[in-house]
Amino acid sequence: MTQPFTLHLMRHGAPVVPGRMMGRTDVAPTPEGVAACVARAEGLTFAGVISSDLARSRTPAGAIAAARGVPHMVDARWRELDFGQWDGLAAGEIDPEALHRFHADPDANPPPDGESWSALRGRVEEGINALPPLPTLILTHAGAMRAALAVLCGFAQAQLWSIDLPYGALLSLRIWPGEQRMAQITGLLP
Repeated sequence: MTQPFTLHLMRHGAPVVPGRMMGRTDVAPTPEGVAACVARAEGLTFAGVISSDLARSRTPAGAIAAARGVPHMVDARWRELDFGQWDGLAAGEIDPEALHRFHADPDANPPPDGESWSALRGRVEEGINALPPLPTLILTHAGAMRAALAVLCGFAQAQLWSIDLPYGALLSLRIWPGEQRMAQITGLLP
């Protein structure tokens, strides 16, 4: 079996406009959100940082990489689910029945003009498959983190809603790469 490597997945810090369905909507993180991510990365070991291309992930990732003197790569595959017509809206502004159907089965009921769960899972899996077998920190979004858990650990989509991933949450995994890839959760810090 191939040697394992550590993968740290961190949710971006608080955005300047919190509490909304932020998929493709690109909003900046608060200075406190960036500082929280930088503080959360202290004590972690990683050879490089990857982030989604959205500012709320890219900005703290750049700060962490600069502070640690490691490379930072931007990869749009680590973006949040595209919420289509719901993007930028608060949950209270969305038809409650449509939102319930989405949460019950996001593949059969994606947001209008938005992305399906399978599409998100597929692009995150592509991002995972592109990782070098080195300790890596990825600054990303709650949806992408849940998709990574589905890919790496085989969690069913319905189980993933039970995992709380607030801003700055850190999920650490040990991954054994190769044809029979295996993964183990080694830490979860809200």
